[in-house]
Amino acid sequence: MSAIATVVASSDGVPYQVRFSDDLDHHWLADEPAEQGGADSGPPPERLLLSSLGACTAITLRMYAARKQWPLSAVEVELSFNPDGKPTEGTDIRRRIVLSGDLSDEQRERLLQVANACPIHKVLTGGVRIATALAVQAA
Repeated sequence: MSAIATVVASSDGVPYQVRFSDDLDHHWLADEPAEQGGADSGPPPERLLLSSLGACTAITLRMYAARKQWPLSAVEVELSFNPDGKPTEGTDIRRRIVLSGDLSDEQRERLLQVANACPIHKVLTGGVRIATALAVQAA
């Protein structure tokens, strides 16, 4: 795996459709729903954000349980973006985790702590700095 995660987002042609590729040669799409003028060919940005948190949560929990040799057989993470409407300040994400397996109450509680420490959760609840530069492209 490369040391620096890199994603390229490109949009041309189909209105609002964005094609992504990464340094590991994965490819995927984002788009807006038809009622917003898009082609609905992929999830919109807020769903991509939720999917990052959901994937990180599930993977982190599975890895932790495997390392501890706990009987976690499945993880389901349901996420909602601003479930009670747009707040006056910030953004709300509701996360509901279902753990399957013969786990003790103590194991479940520890897995909840682990979920709250997954890397993407830390990114979303910490300070994020975004440095943006406009690149000049020849005509």
